[in-house]
Amino acid sequence: MSKENTSLPLEYRTEENRLKIFGFWIFLGAEIMLFATLFTVYFVLTDRTGSGPAGIDIFEMPPVLIETFLLLTSSFLIGLGVHAMRIGRVKAMIVFYILTLLLGAGFLTVEVIEFVTYVNEGATITTSAFLSSLMTLLGTHGAHVTFGLLWGIAIIVQVVKRGLNAQTANKAFIFSLYWHFLDVVWIFIFSFVYLKGVLG
Repeated sequence: MSKENTSLPLEYRTEENRLKIFGFWIFLGAEIMLFATLFTVYFVLTDRTGSGPAGIDIFEMPPVLIETFLLLTSSFLIGLGVHAMRIGRVKAMIVFYILTLLLGAGFLTVEVIEFVTYVNEGATITTSAFLSSLMTLLGTHGAHVTFGLLWGIAIIVQVVKRGLNAQTANKAFIFSLYWHFLDVVWIFIFSFVYLKGVLG
């Protein structure tokens, strides 16, 4: 078993934990490449609307602003959760993680409603190259958020059952990195897909 270095935050205290965090950063590097590819495809196809609508025709900012608020707030709350974890406030940590997941679920709900609205307006994944690339990008991000919700629930259950130790803290911290990553990706989607689409 790895020897603990008590001078470090709980999630970093064993060599195994530090290697897991490093490995997850490498994984996020691969995720960055995935989303970079999806963004590139979107930018190449953004004007290929065919007979379908363009972004300016279907994008509505109020739902997008709600999504952005929910995700940014959830990212802030999970940061508070990590802080609570580091000072040993287990109940506070769990509350912050639960609130994070609730906001994430709210984000997904608004996104699903947004997709249904697009489809009702005749904007489907098969309508044009633009809509195909748009929905692939948004859908991939949404799938990551969905996975994050399930992962976050598993983390909370483990902390409740096993308490806060080097292992559960490590898992909770790695999850927070993942959630922050999703938030950063959304900021790019908000800026370069929605704002650019509305403003032209």
